[in-house]
Amino acid sequence: MKITICTLFPEMFSGVLSNSIIKRAQEKNLVQIEVVNIRDYTKDEYGRVDTPPIGGGAGLIMKCQPIVDTLKAVRGDNSHVILFSPRGEKYTQEKCKELCSLNKDIVLVAGHYEGVDERVNKYVDELISVGDYILTGGEIPAMIVLDSVVRLIDGVISSESLESESFDNGLLEYPQYTEPYDFEGDKVPDILYCGNHQVIDKYHLKESLKITKQYRPDLLENRKLSKQEKALISEIDEGIEHPKWEQDAISKGKKFIKNS
Repeated sequence: MKITICTLFPEMFSGVLSNSIIKRAQEKNLVQIEVVNIRDYTKDEYGRVDTPPIGGGAGLIMKCQPIVDTLKAVRGDNSHVILFSPRGEKYTQEKCKELCSLNKDIVLVAGHYEGVDERVNKYVDELISVGDYILTGGEIPAMIVLDSVVRLIDGVISSESLESESFDNGLLEYPQYTEPYDFEGDKVPDILYCGNHQVIDKYHLKESLKITKQYRPDLLENRKLSKQEKALISEIDEGIEHPKWEQDAISKGKKFIKNS
């Protein structure tokens, strides 16, 4: 896959592209990333890419010609062009997966200032919004899409790491712990030491449901709950912290450790 970022501020991406997972993905040739400066394509005799809006209004608007000519130069026959806009579909993990499954090169257009000439919209395939708040430009949204898409490309990170992430199954991720067992009186749940991975998976699901219910109840509103999920939510609603199935697993785990 190739991802091209069209921006007025290419220097903003130097750190993002030269560190961590995105750097390794490029080194493995799993993704090709190009940052293109829209300023290079302006035909304005003074090199300007923005202008006050016709009819009056606050701020400056990015001109149509530099953006369109940039797109004509970088987009191929198998490209999907995205412009970041408050009108666009809100970006989610499902949209991220959708972009990965297109099997197309992605072109990200980062607007700036007070917006872009309305006519630019005709030259893009999709509008995307990363949230209902105001940013100075589309560079940070481009970084968000870049990072979230690259990590889903086969071979970039292990499939095991992707399986239990927040939002991947429509729930927030369950809590995770490291050694030591007891840190300043705060202990790792005993159930995680029981050795029964089926029970641990059940515990993880319950914790995911609990956290989602607390922090993002909207994610549960339209979810078709399985029989197991309904039972676990009942335990949560009734305030049952350590149900019998959990106590039994801990008890059996302790016996196994003692006898081994």
